[in-house]
Formats: sequence, structure tokens, C-alpha cells
Amino acid sequence: MARRIITICILLIFLSLGMAWLSSGFESLQGWGSFLAVSILGTGLFFGALRATRRESIPRWLIWIILGGLALRLVLGVFWFIALPLWGYDSDAEVAGYVMSDAYYRDTAAWELAQSERPLTDAFSAYRSVDQYGGLLFFSATIYRYLGGGLVHHPLLIVILTATASSLAILFLWAFVRRLLGDGAARIAAWIYVFYPDAVLLGGSQMREAFTMTITAAAIYGLVLALREKTWQGGFWMLVALLLSVPLSPAYTMLLVFVLGLATMFLIGDRWLRDWRLWAVVGGLLIVGLVGLLFFGAQISQGDPINPIVVFQFWVERTGIWQTILSYQYSGWMYKLSQNISAGLYKWVVLVYGVVQPFLPAALIANGNWLWRSIAIWRALGWTLLLPILIYVPLRAVRKPRQWFVFGMSLAIWLVIFAASFRSGGDQWDNPRYRVAFSSLQIAVAAWVWVDQQRSPDPWLRRILVSASFVVVWFLPWYLRRYVPFDWSVIDVFKVFGLGLSSSALYLIWDWARSHDEDGSQP
Repeated sequence: MARRIITICILLIFLSLGMAWLSSGFESLQGWGSFLAVSILGTGLFFGALRATRRESIPRWLIWIILGGLALRLVLGVFWFIALPLWGYDSDAEVAGYVMSDAYYRDTAAWELAQSERPLTDAFSAYRSVDQYGGLLFFSATIYRYLGGGLVHHPLLIVILTATASSLAILFLWAFVRRLLGDGAARIAAWIYVFYPDAVLLGGSQMREAFTMTITAAAIYGLVLALREKTWQGGFWMLVALLLSVPLSPAYTMLLVFVLGLATMFLIGDRWLRDWRLWAVVGGLLIVGLVGLLFFGAQISQGDPINPIVVFQFWVERTGIWQTILSYQYSGWMYKLSQNISAGLYKWVVLVYGVVQPFLPAALIANGNWLWRSIAIWRALGWTLLLPILIYVPLRAVRKPRQWFVFGMSLAIWLVIFAASFRSGGDQWDNPRYRVAFSSLQIAVAAWVWVDQQRSPDPWLRRILVSASFVVVWFLPWYLRRYVPFDWSVIDVFKVFGLGLSSSALYLIWDWARSHDEDGSQP
């Protein structure tokens, strides 16, 4: 034990020296004590989470996977810090080494607040333009004031904590998937989460999703413990998760409460109407949600924070307006399309357009800086591989009586996907950012499909994957003609989509007939 502690201390010292050197632009070791203090805090968070979940008999390989995920997020966070000023665009955020402009403005404000003599609670009221809710700004300012040290702003201090916090989502994901879906699915889910692009990108950034990803996984883990094991620890995990989520984003908290309530009904099964535990959990969730609205509703509605109906109505109205603005800003053809179809149909088009973002054909064909194109393709590839599986999950789960809770989780997943699309339309950054907070659920059901497909192969998985690829392929020439001289006569987006659907339908008919001929039975 003593040797292990000494080894950890030596590693933390070298990490702190290296981070200080990188943060100073390879010029000095100034601020290494601050990096050491934050590294110790991150280490305490890591081992605290392991100790709090020791009832799960955590295998050694999982600890190494979590550490690998942490290292990957930290390395990429450092890479953005170094690479963006050199190879990015000349925006203020990129020159400062931030991969997200929201992170730049919030983190800069946090540093300014920490350096001032103002109370840190001003983060919740005086900085609405850079952090609507104030929770992450308050946390960052606290770190900078008490652990930042000196007069130099070191953004990588926060990256150490976000990388640590986001990597712990792997632990809670593995724990609740293992209890619900078995060891095989849990192992696969852990590996997927380590490399899932949006989870890695946001986990190594100064963004609230680095924390909300783990909060969601911890809340689901607590729910499973409470309902399956009937332990008080389950309720404790949910309570802590929800309390931490409120200052980060009351809107996210409300969505998490709804997801937990829906998951509860399906976890209990057909006994849910008679089970007092359901109503106890739902009641507790509602209380936390209402308390969150009471204290933070003003940040959402800029009005009466006490009336949740007014807050929700305000959010829906503003969301519809914001969705339209974003779609016009980020896509010229969406603006052109809005001029040729009815407003009602356009809203549905924007909703579907948001679901597929980031869209792989656009990422592959669009012009731009090589670094940002690489990031776009990386993110789009991850979502393009995951989305067809999420479409398939409810089709498989509904045919398995013992897996109704998987069906329930898929409903919760699609609720989040549509809510994110409704909130941000076709925006390629905020939209995926909102839904990645619930990526542990998405990856959990994808891992279940992988394992269950090995046990009982289903041709419909292959059919959906191939059908989705047809839609993607037909959009490649449509995007290509916008950037290079290319003679392509199908310029109407609905016709392009129709070509994809028609090709998919023909493939489904062919594959169904082929399977029928091979085994002589209904496929």
C-alpha cells in the first residue's frame, strides 16, 4: 500500500510539472503547484468513486479502462489547447486553445471572477450572458480562486477535472449495465464509451457535459440499486446526482427526472401501478425538480421562477424561435427550403435534420480547415454508426418479453434525442451536446444489441444498417455538387431522401426474398 501511494504521488508530481510546462507554452513550470493541487483533487474524486461503488466488485481491467479513458480525454484536451492556436481559425476561443466557444467565454469569466474581490455567488446572477445557470462558472471560479494560484490563467486546470469526472461515467455505466443486461454487455459498453467521439470531445473540454454525462450514469445506477437491490444507497446516488445537476442546468435536471421516472415504470414491469417504491421514487424526483425550478427557474424564464408551468411554456416558445434562428444561420439550404414549404412541415423537417446531426455526408464533403474537418468527420462517424442501432433497439426489445426495460430505455433515449433536436434544430454543436449528456443510455442499449445479436442473430439489424447506409450514400453526390463542379441533376432534398428510401425498400424486399428462399420459412 505504501509503495502504491508513493508511486501515485510521483506520477502526480510529474503530471503537474508536465501540465504546467504545456500550459505556459513550453516556457516555464509556473503554476505547477496549482496543477498538483487540482491533480490531487481529481485523484481523490477517482478513488472516492471507486470506494463508493466497491459493492460492485470492480474488476482490475475496468480500472485500467477508466484510466485509459481519462488519459485519452486529458491528452486530447491538451492537444486542442496546443493545436487550435496553430492550425485552427483565428477566433478568440481558438487562439486561447478552447475547442468550444461557450467554454472560452464561461471559463474566462470564471477566471475574472476568481481574480476579483466579488463573492463567487455572483456567478449565478451577474454572468447570464456566458453561463445561463451559473453552476459551472461558480465551480470553475472556485477552483481558480483557491487552487489556481498566481496571476496567470491556466485553462488546463479545469480540463484535468473534466477529464476525470467524465471518465467516471465508464464506472457507473458498467455498473448499471452489468446489473441490468449482464457482464458481456457491460464490458462492451465500457469499451465503447472510452472511444465514443462526442463523449471524448466534451470530456476533455471545459463544458458542463463532462459532468452531466457522469451524473446521468450515476443516477441510472442509483435507480437500479433502489429498485433491484432495495438499498438506501440507490436513493442516495439519485439524490446526489439530481442535486448536482440543478445548478449546472435546471432544464437538464427536468429531463433527467422524466427519464428516471420512465425508466422506473419499465424496470418495475407490470407491477408498477401497485408498487409503492415507484410512487416514492417519482414523488422524490418531482420534489427535486420543483425545488430546482424554485431556485433556478428564473435563469430559464427570466421571469417568475415559482410557477413551473410558466417556466415550461416560456422554454417551449423560446426554443421554437431559437430552433428556427439556428437552422437559418447554419444552413443556407434550410433557409431556402423554408421559403418553399409550409411552416408546419418545415418544423418537422428541422426536427429530423437535427436528429441526424452531425451528418456524415456533410462532414466528408464540406470545405474547411483540416483540423476542424477531421473533428467533424470523427464526430459524424460515431453518431452515424450509433443512430441506426438506436432505431433498431425498440424493434428488437418489443419482441422480447423479458427485455421490456430495454424498450423503456429506448423510449427515454428517443425522448432525449427529439428534445435536443427541438431545442437546437440542425445546429451541429449544441444539438449533439445536449443529447450526449444521456449517452450512457444510448451506449448501454447498443451494447445489449451487440451481445443479444450474438446469441440470436436477427436479419433486421443488418437490414436497418444497410438501409441507413443507402440514405447516407445518396446524399454524398448531393453535397458534392455544392462544393465542386459536378453534374448532378437531383437537387431537391426531398427527392434525394426519396432515392435513399426507395433504395432501402428495394434492398429490404430483396433481402427478405433471399432469406425466404434460403431457409424456406418466414424470415
